Amino acid sequence: MLNRLKLEPSRILLNLAVIFIIALWTFPTAGLLISSLRDKNDIAASGWWTALSSADRKQVGRMKGSADQVEKDGKFVIFGNLFDGADATSGKVSAFGTKVQTPGANAAGSTVALDAGQSLTVGVDGSYVLTSPTKFTDERGGRVFFVSSQPPRFTLDNYQTVLFSEGIGRSFINSLTVTIPATIIPILIAAFAAYALAWMKLPFRGLLIAIIVGLLVVPLQMSLIPLLKLYNAAGYFMGVPSKTYLGIWLAHTGFGLPFAIYLLRSYIAGLPKDLIESAQIDGANDFKIFRRIVLPLCFPALASFAIFQFLWVWNDLLVAIVFLGSGPDQLVLTGKLNALLGSRGGNWEILTASAFVTIIVPLTVFFSLQRYFVRGLLAGSVKGG
Repeated sequence: MLNRLKLEPSRILLNLAVIFIIALWTFPTAGLLISSLRDKNDIAASGWWTALSSADRKQVGRMKGSADQVEKDGKFVIFGNLFDGADATSGKVSAFGTKVQTPGANAAGSTVALDAGQSLTVGVDGSYVLTSPTKFTDERGGRVFFVSSQPPRFTLDNYQTVLFSEGIGRSFINSLTVTIPATIIPILIAAFAAYALAWMKLPFRGLLIAIIVGLLVVPLQMSLIPLLKLYNAAGYFMGVPSKTYLGIWLAHTGFGLPFAIYLLRSYIAGLPKDLIESAQIDGANDFKIFRRIVLPLCFPALASFAIFQFLWVWNDLLVAIVFLGSGPDQLVLTGKLNALLGSRGGNWEILTASAFVTIIVPLTVFFSLQRYFVRGLLAGSVKGG
């Protein structure tokens, strides 16, 4: 019993390493989620770790104009509240000023003398009283700069901007149209190729395997331009337009096939040899062996590659722009969300909400295939008595 309670140093280090990796991924993700639910002004003023605590924020409010003045005790007075402005939110004023350089020059509740005998008093709740011995003539009203303590506040405005922006629905459909065939096509081709390289007698089989392994290290950026030229030349002779879904399906298939064949071939080659030989003795041809024996047993590997390929294609932007285009009818979801950020990236708070919008579908696919992944492992581990 005591021996079971003792933990080996290597196991302790392994557990610590796993906890560290989990924390390394969890904290940024949590920060991204919290930031996506915060107001854009709060994001710019403080970090996500301060979202649950009150924070001081410099703001600007505009007072009412001359149309709202009233005469009281021989003076002209304007009453209002700084938090009624469009740029302000509820909170408590800690200090205020009349210049943008010194928003905290005066404590809340104090009275400040202005030009022409005017005076201004700003309360903690944001209420202000502007007094003048003569009539006010400014119809628009002056500005007041102040520092307010903001309570924790969360909003769904960022998600509304992302989800209900014009063209998002079309881009979502475009991404599905690209991703689903670009995931299924390489799986079908790679499954047949992997079985042939694993169990069929082919000339130069070793050379073919070596070429496939070598293609794994070829960067996408290096092969993108030659592949595009080859596709455009083939489309020119065949009379096929260059910017079509067929082109991007073939591109993603070409980029994903080396890894798919390598992964599936390694898995299929590890299946029991007696199982294949028994089927051959019973008169089954290669296609029947592949369809009835190999394919069900290699479902875990198929599910694994499907997850990788789906995530890669769904999050892709470079290949989509090159082979499909950036028009309103061709732009995929990643391209549309990138366009929402603006040319200067000023609206970067949209990026936080966009990140979670884009991972909804991949997470659904991942957890769905995880269920089949485990089922495939259990089916492959069952042996007859």
